[in-house]
Amino acid sequence: MSAAFFDFIYLASQSPRRSQLLQQLGVRHDLLLAGPEEDAEKLEDEIAGESPEVYVERVTQAKLDAALARMKARGLAQAPVLCSDTTVAVDRQILGKPLDADDAFRTLRLLAGRSHRVITAVALGLGERRSVALNVSSVDFAPLSDEQIRMYIASGEPFGKAGAYAIQSQAAAWIYRIEGSYSGIMGLPLYETAQLLRQWNVQF
Repeated sequence: MSAAFFDFIYLASQSPRRSQLLQQLGVRHDLLLAGPEEDAEKLEDEIAGESPEVYVERVTQAKLDAALARMKARGLAQAPVLCSDTTVAVDRQILGKPLDADDAFRTLRLLAGRSHRVITAVALGLGERRSVALNVSSVDFAPLSDEQIRMYIASGEPFGKAGAYAIQSQAAAWIYRIEGSYSGIMGLPLYETAQLLRQWNVQF
């Protein structure tokens, strides 16, 4: 383990929720976002037969590789880079970000009245060193009417969200039980993230 200490990290995520969660821990961070020349969405393409857990860890590591290359290409000060990816799964079916309103409706109809998994991977890296952690939480949705689903879609909240919902939105009214990490369901499991940061001697 390196004896180096770091007083900040890079966060390679456009999610304001992940930035807010790092702030909650007191972690100083700068954003390291993809440029227009990068096809960031391509990294989230699925591979047939891949389990949701394997998928989310692979995507997170691919995002980390891209972010480390970005840091080097931009000549930025060296510091650990944190990446994270979240997916929602019913059995082995991966429910990513909805493509449109119809896709959001199909996703939320599938989740209604049943339990699903929210899987979030976190990766921290610098140079050749990598550390990865995985959090799996269970969420139970109440039964939903088509009208409830359509009203939620009309709010615009499902778009850009894995599983077509955010736990910190109106959808919280449908969730009667969670087992696992609330912050992991939001997109960055703080316990696992804190463990990685301590392993890397990041001060917070």
